[in-house]
Amino acid sequence: MPEPTFEPSATTAAALEATPNALAHTAAPTIVVVGHGMVGQRFLEALADRGLTPAAGAARVVVLCEEPRPAYDRVRLTSYFDGRSPEDLSLVERDFMERHGFELYVGDPATGVDRAGRTVTARSGAVFPYDTLVLATGSYPFVPPVPGKDARGCFVYRTIEDLLAIEEYAKGAATGAVVGGGLLGLEAAGALKGLGLSTHVVEFAPRLMPVQVDEGGGAALLRTIEDMGLAVHTGVGTQEVLADADGAVTGMALSDGSSLAVDLVVFSAGVRPRDQLARECGLAVGERGGIIVDEECRTSDPAVFAIGECALAADGRVYGLVAPGYEMALAAAEVIAGGRSAFTGADLSTKLKLLGVDVASFGDAHGAAEGSLDVVYSDARSGVYKKLVIGRDGTLLGGVLVGDADQYGTLRPMTGTVLPVAPEQLVLPAAAGGPVALGPSALPDEAVICSCHNVTKGVICEHTTLPEVKKCTKAGTGCGSCLKVIGQLMPPPADAGLCGCFPYSRSELYEIVRTLEVTSFASLLDSHGREEARGGDGCEVCKPTVGSVIASLAPTVGASGYVLDGEQAALQDTNDHFLANLQRNGSYSIVPRIPGGEITPEKLIVIGEVARDFGLYTKITGGQRIDLFGARVDQLPLIWTRLVDAGFESGHAYGKSLRTIKSCVGQTWCRYGVQDSVRMAIDLELRYRGLRAPHKLKSAVSGCARECAEARGKDFGIIATAQGWNLYVGGNGGATPRHADLLAQDLSDAELVRLIDRFLMFYIRTADRLERTSAWLERIDGGLDHVRDVVVHDSLGLCEELERMMTDHVVGYRDEWAETINDPERLRRFVTFVNAPDAPDPSVKFVPERDQIKPDLELLAGPVLAVRTLEGTAS
Repeated sequence: MPEPTFEPSATTAAALEATPNALAHTAAPTIVVVGHGMVGQRFLEALADRGLTPAAGAARVVVLCEEPRPAYDRVRLTSYFDGRSPEDLSLVERDFMERHGFELYVGDPATGVDRAGRTVTARSGAVFPYDTLVLATGSYPFVPPVPGKDARGCFVYRTIEDLLAIEEYAKGAATGAVVGGGLLGLEAAGALKGLGLSTHVVEFAPRLMPVQVDEGGGAALLRTIEDMGLAVHTGVGTQEVLADADGAVTGMALSDGSSLAVDLVVFSAGVRPRDQLARECGLAVGERGGIIVDEECRTSDPAVFAIGECALAADGRVYGLVAPGYEMALAAAEVIAGGRSAFTGADLSTKLKLLGVDVASFGDAHGAAEGSLDVVYSDARSGVYKKLVIGRDGTLLGGVLVGDADQYGTLRPMTGTVLPVAPEQLVLPAAAGGPVALGPSALPDEAVICSCHNVTKGVICEHTTLPEVKKCTKAGTGCGSCLKVIGQLMPPPADAGLCGCFPYSRSELYEIVRTLEVTSFASLLDSHGREEARGGDGCEVCKPTVGSVIASLAPTVGASGYVLDGEQAALQDTNDHFLANLQRNGSYSIVPRIPGGEITPEKLIVIGEVARDFGLYTKITGGQRIDLFGARVDQLPLIWTRLVDAGFESGHAYGKSLRTIKSCVGQTWCRYGVQDSVRMAIDLELRYRGLRAPHKLKSAVSGCARECAEARGKDFGIIATAQGWNLYVGGNGGATPRHADLLAQDLSDAELVRLIDRFLMFYIRTADRLERTSAWLERIDGGLDHVRDVVVHDSLGLCEELERMMTDHVVGYRDEWAETINDPERLRRFVTFVNAPDAPDPSVKFVPERDQIKPDLELLAGPVLAVRTLEGTAS
């Protein structure tokens, strides 16, 4: 890169001649940056990339920051409530300022600009001369001018300090309300819910997220969010915030005449450009706010630039997303460094996970283009809505995705091109003729993958790991919606590392966690992640893998054994979030444990009564259990309370753990039986219940060689002999069935249990992620013979340790559902509607079949689904 040059403009030179002492302390020109948010920090990074730093002797750079801390990730602000500290959210590397010589003044915002004298005055009274001034003052939250808006208990949701204040006040509150149902409003609602408050969302528009999604997407989002226990009020405004005699919030009066009893109110009704400093110093601003800038991000004063949310861009827009702000920062830095660059507009596509719901929009999401057609799939029951806007020639113009946005990373870069497949194939579920997977390989090299930092596929493919991509291109460090596609573009790690975040395999990570007694994902990533991944969030591969490892080792390393405690909740697979299997119509299944398949008439009656009272579909499974289908999320605790009271426990059908140990009736009843297979199955299932593993575990015990329990089709199977028990391992059914192999024979009860303990713990210790015992046995060096040497003959001297770890598991086992129903805080997540907790969810519907129920799976058309063909195609 050529040496950057910086030449003060003629007007600046004249100003310096008029104030000869302004730069007497330095020969280099001075750049003053007002504001140190995300865009301000990106501007500093752009200066550093161009060598325009004090350390390079090219310029003096002064940064005035209003907040008491350097720039942090405001996009992920809500993750503070998930356990991330303010330091974790920081965007500034520890030695960044010192390394480049930037002067950062935190808690000392600019209060005045003297354009004639080219100086900026800070709140502390310090005066800083400048050659170039860059305004990155961002925006401020808009608070509707309603009576009571300043009552105690009213907050905005913008900074870490706001979150700290909300967190403290919420300790004495029970119910909260968020004014505004946009992006940040739903984030705030999720935060209040996470703090244990019953939460209302009040949105003046007729739907949530009115800017990003259309009517159909808003309806799907509304239903899903209400299913999570939030009460949503759309099409109404806030008339007044009510307060008591002491000035504390007690409620809200709405425009439809209704009222809400609330203790805390968060205003998140949009933002306004923070242009006061510019107004006061005479810079041109827009009629509705925003500092007017040209394509180079220069204001009406050529020595002053404005970037980010405070700027009214050359295309007449004020951009409230971080990606356009970053592009403006890059453009301004390039111009200041003597180059040529322009900001003429930006992609407003966005993808977020709001309250756990994927929401994305891109391109012409509302179908404003003349002659455009909508291809829509809408299933309100499961909260999925997909719309593609297609031009008459088949060009993809835009789209909205709610509930399932996996294809966003591929579809967004294809905007403006003709899709390689029929658009309906991209929105329909598999059962209805789709979906067709369009991987990133279908994208051209010039396709923009990361819209936050404008990084193309070609640039990303120049690198080999996700952390390297983040470090060198910054792709994936903004909103994070491109991370999945970036991961798909990366080649497999050259080493044996689990992913681009860890240089270690799953088994090596298991040893690290066990040896060092690591109890959190964050600490493991910071201490043993790849250097470039430390301090990050991990990826879709390592988070559930490490979550499973910590859960497996919880009693040994001292971690919480409850998978939804603290950080562990965010690491779990989907079904673990409600300790139940999500079914295709949005309902859940209940699978109580029935050890060995043995059940008393009294317990059988309880299951029948529960199924009858809650209207559940009942099915006896191949694992000798009874599954109950069709429960709403709010019914799960009620159902499990009755089951636990009757002596049932979780069957862990939702987890990567032991499922069932089925049995035949054995010698107790069968004339061919030679051992008590039922007793053995019950003993083993009660011993290994709740054992978390790389994949699910199934077992069976047969009472004789006739093998009625099908033990050789299980991960570990036991077949009785006249002398004891034969132990088989590594079998499974499914798409690639495999018969289990004989590990040891004619074992006593104690020998059998001891060998199973060792085998399971050795498997959990050495298997790869999502690897069944059958695949593990075929992959591991030495195969069955090696496993036999280790667990039978103790060739590695591990057996005592393996047995001790299994003992830790047995002693530390607690039933997850019993712990849940006895803890009011844990029960808060199982609510459909806060304001009507007993009301049935109208999105979960059934139709009769064979004297039971089944899901009503009729496909629902969206608000616009015209049956029309594209021009030039056959009808």
